[in-house]
Amino acid sequence: MRKWALSALGGVALAWSAAPQAGAIGLEIEIAGEGANGTVVIDLLEEVAPAHVKQIAGLAAEGAYDDVVFHRVIAGFMAQTGDVQYGKMGADMRRAGTGGSDRDDLAAEFSDVPYDRGVVGMARAQNPNSANSQFFIMFAPGPFLNGQYTVVGRVTEGMEVVDQIKLGDGPNGAVLGQPDRMVTVTVTE
Repeated sequence: MRKWALSALGGVALAWSAAPQAGAIGLEIEIAGEGANGTVVIDLLEEVAPAHVKQIAGLAAEGAYDDVVFHRVIAGFMAQTGDVQYGKMGADMRRAGTGGSDRDDLAAEFSDVPYDRGVVGMARAQNPNSANSQFFIMFAPGPFLNGQYTVVGRVTEGMEVVDQIKLGDGPNGAVLGQPDRMVTVTVTE
């Protein structure tokens, strides 16, 4: 169970301990490419979004995320990955970001966990119940996402690697050329 505390910072906000708890499930992601090279560790918040965490961990355990690119990366906002259908390295990158997995889409599991730097959220289409396999990591706070997208985790190690992920171009952040990729994604406990 995470430690929650109230803090005043221009008002009342929720803050939580980033340290993983004993028995917590997580991901270890080896990232490589033109921009980033290194390991990122994510603590998955199974008590906040159990269905989403189960889906992500299941896909990772199957190796579905291995060699999947960061197809959408917006400076000062977030890096998006996880399209296991069209986002594999070597695939036709024009479709990256439009697919998911062979699993069912998930019902939203919105929470009070704020979208701060290092928070991991589920990407979705306009329908709040359309998250499947894609996720994003926040470079900076994005309070406009709070309560709109399911939070699934938080980076506990390797934000300096996330900060180096090759940026995309234009307002949609599409990564041109050779995107950085998740070489391997391993489930940890």
